Amino acid sequence: MSPIPPSSDSQRVFGPHAPKLAQLTDDVLFGDVWQRPDLNPRERSLATVSALVALYRLEQLPFHLQRALDNGITHAELAELITHLAFYAGWPCAASAITLLNAIPAAASSNTTEETRHAL
Repeated sequence: MSPIPPSSDSQRVFGPHAPKLAQLTDDVLFGDVWQRPDLNPRERSLATVSALVALYRLEQLPFHLQRALDNGITHAELAELITHLAFYAGWPCAASAITLLNAIPAAASSNTTEETRHAL
């Protein structure tokens, strides 16, 4: 019998070695916490990117930078957020985060219009 193919990023990344972590990531983090109504996905992305930059969690940052773009935050807004964080989280944190943001082409950023973005 062949194994069931992974159905999510967390299953592909964590599943082979930590299946419970993959399940919790899918079910609790993204299936519950990210779906709660008091913050929309755009606001959650701002909070998440801010925390990852401030805590210098560079390994998770590219995924969440792209998720932020997908959630309607523009490349320019992320650059401004990271610039703002430089004064609170430290210059090295911001410099590293900008390097990772710049690795995501601005053209590949969300196609969300200004009007749609503010409705999110």
